[in-house]
Amino acid sequence: MYIKKFFVLTLLCLLKFCGSFAQDKNFHIYLCLGQSNMEGNAKIEPQDSLGISDRFMMLQNVECPGSNRIPGSWYTAVPPLTRCNTGLSPADYFGRTMVASLPAKIRVGVINVAVGGCKIELFDKDNFSTYTQSAPQWMKGMISQYGGNPYARLVELAKAAQSKGIIKGILLHQGESNTGDTLWTKKVKLVYDNLLKDLNLKKNSVPIIAAELVNADQGGICASMNAIIATLPKVIPNSYVVSSSGCTAAKDKLHFNAAGYRELGRRYAAKFLMLSGNTLKTK
Repeated sequence: MYIKKFFVLTLLCLLKFCGSFAQDKNFHIYLCLGQSNMEGNAKIEPQDSLGISDRFMMLQNVECPGSNRIPGSWYTAVPPLTRCNTGLSPADYFGRTMVASLPAKIRVGVINVAVGGCKIELFDKDNFSTYTQSAPQWMKGMISQYGGNPYARLVELAKAAQSKGIIKGILLHQGESNTGDTLWTKKVKLVYDNLLKDLNLKKNSVPIIAAELVNADQGGICASMNAIIATLPKVIPNSYVVSSSGCTAAKDKLHFNAAGYRELGRRYAAKFLMLSGNTLKTK
């Protein structure tokens, strides 16, 4: 209870006083949401914490005792980017690739709110509580770190971030727990529309990019869901799908391994760069 009150008070202070700081149009902010593959399931390797530009930042989203990171504050994006003990995620190399490819005056910030094992229903602002009630206890523990409402936490953080920069896009990696759900695209549209409305963004003004689940070429156990994910652009006009073909998987064939996350993150970046008329820079 104390942690929840502290987080809310911190955000209120940010929202109240950040008005004294000018919004920077060169600070590009991206919202990341989903389940365990967005959360980050792979072990963070030494290379993943080295050479990170101070132009790539993350907004701390939960209380992590001993981390020296304060909820609601920006930090150089050294993993983990989601919660205290999560692993490497696509957001890591998405941000790295973006700042390497964009002009030096551009900074990139990510806000990553994800919950392993969750259905997209967890991000339905009007019905999440019904879903949460039936969630397994281990998932409830993760949800509680976001004050019991991951969607609301994402919106709170995004509103605070809007005083500093411009929301440029949304990254989604979710679907394993909705495999075979033909209504998934409509459920994603509901979340997307609610986000834009709650953040006072124009309808369809911000692109959302979803990546495929572990591909059939890796023996992905939920790969059949990719056919449904592929139809998202038919439901949301400003939406796009990133292929996971060739992105290597962990032994469970449900998650990507570290190399797979790195490549998937680069592919998210390549798509956003293309949409903005920029060129992907490779070493």
